[in-house]
Amino acid sequence: QVQLVESGGGLVQAGGSLRLSCAASADTSSPGAMGWFRQAPGKEREFVAGINRSGGTPYYADSVKGRFTISRDNAKNTVYLQMNSLKHEDTAVYSCAARLLNGLSSSPQFYPFWGQGTQVTVSS
Repeated sequence: QVQLVESGGGLVQAGGSLRLSCAASADTSSPGAMGWFRQAPGKEREFVAGINRSGGTPYYADSVKGRFTISRDNAKNTVYLQMNSLKHEDTAVYSCAARLLNGLSSSPQFYPFWGQGTQVTVSS
């Protein structure tokens, strides 16, 4: 089992920045792939970004490319999402997701472990 705890959400003006963190604790193996999803009111959950424990090129949704950066510190079992140039449409609950193996997907069903989510609100 993997437990995920997010932090770093809040209220920010359009054009501003926030950094989200997701700390993972595991009974056995550390997570392989970790990612961020978001869900706005009345909308489906959508993929934001993902990164493997083994490194390699991170994977981003087109809507956040060039503005968001995902990174991880394997020693701390923590993944980060640096969000710059925030827009009102980035407002959502952001959730961290993980799986034990490496390998990335934009599908939520690919990830068995989820955090509770953190609210990001961007005022226009």
